[in-house]
Amino acid sequence: MKTAVGAEPTGGSNPSPSAIKNKMKKPKVILITGASSGIGRACALYLSSFGHHVYGTSRRAEFPGETASFPVMIPMDVTSEESVSKAVRFILEKEGRIDVLINNAGYGLAGAVEDTTYEEALQQFETNFFGAHRVIKHVLPSMRERKSGMIINISSIAGLIGLPFQPFYSASKFALEGLSEALMHEVKPFNIKVVLVEPGDLKTEFTDRRTIAKLGLHSPYTEQMKITLAVAERDERQGAPPEEVARTIARIISSTNPKPRYRTGPFYEKLAVFLKRLLPERVFLWAIRKYYRIP
Repeated sequence: MKTAVGAEPTGGSNPSPSAIKNKMKKPKVILITGASSGIGRACALYLSSFGHHVYGTSRRAEFPGETASFPVMIPMDVTSEESVSKAVRFILEKEGRIDVLINNAGYGLAGAVEDTTYEEALQQFETNFFGAHRVIKHVLPSMRERKSGMIINISSIAGLIGLPFQPFYSASKFALEGLSEALMHEVKPFNIKVVLVEPGDLKTEFTDRRTIAKLGLHSPYTEQMKITLAVAERDERQGAPPEEVARTIARIISSTNPKPRYRTGPFYEKLAVFLKRLLPERVFLWAIRKYYRIP
């Protein structure tokens, strides 16, 4: 489903950079996972332009010297407890706090449910879901002690509408939605805010880096998977740049009372989510199959 990122659901334009800067009383310390490309990199560069102390993570990065300028890239593998712990400690020792956590690390896995091995599905969840959980667990204690903080989890329209031949990607985002909702209640007494950002299709490296289940290359589902993924890839390559998401996140961070969810994308994408609640389920599922050219 075409999900190019654009305006917020309730209408209105994003504030100008100068308007956002005027709301910033002091720089925030921001941790962004998966910041080597795509949404993460766009957020790191954009938020740093406001003077925030932004730490982005990548598995291939190295801890910087004392003279590094922001955004700073540090090593973190979200599937490793030790790696997450070391990265969070590094920031806390440097800054004394983390004001905002943006859980963005993730990748796409395509293939029919039947063609996806347990190991492939588990790795998808280890990165997209349990990776976010690991980082949250290590960041929350310092936020609780200060009774201040914000956690922004990057979900997806695919976390609201199950996408054919991307079942475990959708499942990981559905799971992140549920975790985030529960977390909103748990941390409210500590003045910690949890926000979900649900982007649609974007023109990023995500498309070319999508992994295909090995069994899916030669199976009864292969030809239909290729047809359906071609629709998804077309929409992604025609999508908006990730800077659109970065501007929305800057708006969230500058808000004193952010909403629980920010759904980005054109009107018809947001309409699809609304129609899922409104239409009879059989009708909605038929429409999804038609869109993705499934007989």
